[in-house]
Amino acid sequence: MATEFEEPETLHQFEESAHILWKSLPPTPFLMAGPDYQANQEKNDLLQILAAQGVEFLLSGQEKVSPIICAGKMICLFFSANWCRPCRTFTPLLVQLYNTLQKRDEKLEIIFISLDHDKNEFEQYLQTMPWLAAPYDTELQKQLCDEYHVDRIPSFVPLCGDGISKQDDLIGFIEDYGAEAFPFTRKRRQELKAMDRAKRVEGKLEDLLGNRGLNYVISRHGGKFISLQTPISQLVGKTIGLYFGAYWSPPSRSFTAKLSKVYKEIMDKTEDHSLEVILVSTDRNLVEFKLNVADMPWLAIPYEDESQQELYRIFDVKTIPTLVLIGADGKTASENGRGLVCLYGAEAFPFTEERIEELEAAVKKEGEELASNVEDIKHEHVLKLELAKAYVCDFCKRQGRFWAFSCDACDYDLHPSCVQLISNV
Repeated sequence: MATEFEEPETLHQFEESAHILWKSLPPTPFLMAGPDYQANQEKNDLLQILAAQGVEFLLSGQEKVSPIICAGKMICLFFSANWCRPCRTFTPLLVQLYNTLQKRDEKLEIIFISLDHDKNEFEQYLQTMPWLAAPYDTELQKQLCDEYHVDRIPSFVPLCGDGISKQDDLIGFIEDYGAEAFPFTRKRRQELKAMDRAKRVEGKLEDLLGNRGLNYVISRHGGKFISLQTPISQLVGKTIGLYFGAYWSPPSRSFTAKLSKVYKEIMDKTEDHSLEVILVSTDRNLVEFKLNVADMPWLAIPYEDESQQELYRIFDVKTIPTLVLIGADGKTASENGRGLVCLYGAEAFPFTEERIEELEAAVKKEGEELASNVEDIKHEHVLKLELAKAYVCDFCKRQGRFWAFSCDACDYDLHPSCVQLISNV
């Protein structure tokens, strides 16, 4: 049965009238906007929970508003707290997402559910948020956490039937895709993952590097940081190394030195300079970025280019340094370029599957031609032939790789060539 009320003359009267109407509504779920927002009626009846707890209003900044203003929108609950560092880190990303979607006129509303220790913390944290909030109420916190199975924060819970659950890492999904993650459904995640997979495997360099409107990479000029632009179109047909690193990372700086040496060897022996390395930086500021580029003889994605974050996501880069190799055909050749460079050096170029198989076969043949164990007159134990990625020979004190005659008990290693030298002494 409809409830009649007189037309309000003021905003305050409107709020009161809307609240009366809301409280008189039967206990039905929120109406979600569009086919992707079909509410799960058994689990997502937020109106009933708020009404049962006696919540008569939501907060919009310092103002009180009726929950009915959320009708017709997709509702997402944001469980968070000011004392939680991951929450404070995630909140600015969510603010950016929310503002972007509001500009696109998407029917979205976020409601902050505070797990702060006291009301002062709650009010301080609320000042950083442009969306709505439930009043600070420990009993309401507990019931909502129980209802939506929230056992960690931050948690972001979309009230739609196909919503991504916290077990599926919705927070990480938003961190990776930002506003493109909307409407936070499994279908949308599958679409975005498929787009990333296509960029990774279909061999279109322009789509991979130029998808944010910047169709060039940069390089330094001499000893000064004067960025020279190289169109991405000029890189098509070359072997590309995407170098994920940062100046603040000691392992990155160490690998930069090794990669620079290998890069120079390859460039010196190839007349057409068919290799390009491109820095994908996670430097914390422009100063660090300039210092980083100053040590590199290759190209870099501009510091301000947002495609750097997308490349980390597309290739699932979790640690630095990482070197992803893209073949001349534009398809990913290896996501373990760092290992190939460290193991084979410039000999691995052009980093194709066929070339790596040739090197592996050569290493295997070398081992088959060596004795399985030898004796060293200067060492008390028998030395066994082992395959080692890297070691230092205890005779010549130079670094070795692949095959070594080793004593595990004494951490003693010899180059196969040094074994021959010792036997001739």
